[in-house]
Formats: sequence, C-alpha cells, structure tokens
Amino acid sequence: MAERPTVLVVDDDPHLREIVRFALEQGGFQVDEAADGRAALTQVDRTLPALIVLDIMMPELDGLAVCREVRRKHELPIVFLSSRDDEVDRILGLELGGDDYLTKPFSPRELVARVKAVLRRARPAPAPEVEAPSARMQARGPLRMDAERWRAWWQDTEVVLTVTEFQLLATLLRVPGKVFTRDELMNRVYDDVVVSDRTIDSHVRRVRQKFAGAGGDVIETVHGLGYRLALP
Repeated sequence: MAERPTVLVVDDDPHLREIVRFALEQGGFQVDEAADGRAALTQVDRTLPALIVLDIMMPELDGLAVCREVRRKHELPIVFLSSRDDEVDRILGLELGGDDYLTKPFSPRELVARVKAVLRRARPAPAPEVEAPSARMQARGPLRMDAERWRAWWQDTEVVLTVTEFQLLATLLRVPGKVFTRDELMNRVYDDVVVSDRTIDSHVRRVRQKFAGAGGDVIETVHGLGYRLALP
C-alpha cells in the first residue's frame, strides 16, 4: 500500500486543527500539527510534509512570515487559511508563493478537495515507462520542461519551481511568440481564484530570478501588453 502523504496543519486554534485533522485523515492523508509559526518551521525542517495548510493570523510568526521562511528552502505547496475575507491577505499570500487560499469559516470537505487538487498539480502520477520522453517533454532552446514530473531545466541545470511558477512558464512555452496578457495568465494559472496584476508580476519576477541563477533568460516583458517566452 502506498504511503499516505503528510499534511502539516498550522493554526493556533486547537478546535479547528481537530476538525481539519479529522477531515484530512478521512480524505486519506497523514496529519501533523503545529500551534504557531515557529513550531511550524521546526516541523517542516524535521519532516518535510507534502503540503502545508497554513493560517495567516497566528502568534510568534504569522502565516505570511512562515511562508517567506519556507520558500527560502522549500518549494512544497501551501494552502492559506484566513479568518478575514481580506483581499490584501489573499494577494500577499499568493504573491509569496501560496498555491491556494480559503477564508474561515470553510467547509472541511472543500479544504480536502483543494488540498487534493493542489497535490495533483504538484505531484502528478509518473509517466508510464513505455511512454516516449518526447510525449511529455517541452523544449525551446536551452529550456526544457517535463509536464508529467513538473521539472524544469536550463541547459543541464535543473531550476526548481513552485507549482504556480511552473504553470506560468509552461503556459508561455506552449505557445512561443504569443504575448499573454496578465488576465490570460491569471485565468490559466489560478482558475477561479481572483488575484491582482501584481501577483502575476511577482511570479514572473521569481521565475526570472531562478533562471538567472542558472544563466538563463526565459520571460520577456512586452510593455503595455503582457509577457511572452523570451526564446525565439
């Protein structure tokens, strides 16, 4: 039997953690818990969960600060929780690398569905060994992306991307030369989650920084319009 993925639930409300734990365990996950931001960072370093369910308003370190620290070392998926329907919190959370966002009160069943959806995007099933590599690989010049295993390379250097960053770059790679508006990218990367232009710009900036570290330049800004792949 395959090992169940572990989800780290971070919230200072023990009652909410109990509800979320029960729902996730019923959904087929193992669950670890942390009651504050500092404990969460310790737990991430100790066990490296498959995904974090992360409350924003917490003692010690809030969820946004925890996300910043996690993103310094890891690309694991993060689903934010917030007690406020605050657009600023949502935008900041997604800009920092969050993969989804739920406002309290929420349906535990919906949370489990969101967690499963994020993990499907982050870790899809491996391609069958009989499948030709070209069926899943996309390439343009020195850029290569494996759509089945969610891995990207610049020449021979692997560039580690978050789920959202990978989706954004893969969208550009599928139609080289096309200029995508920010609205088009938001629709393709975030589905029905409403984000701002600034969120897309932040993801583009992080993708550029990561590829620059490998000596690459992958995204071109077309002023007044949007972005396109920076490879002929």
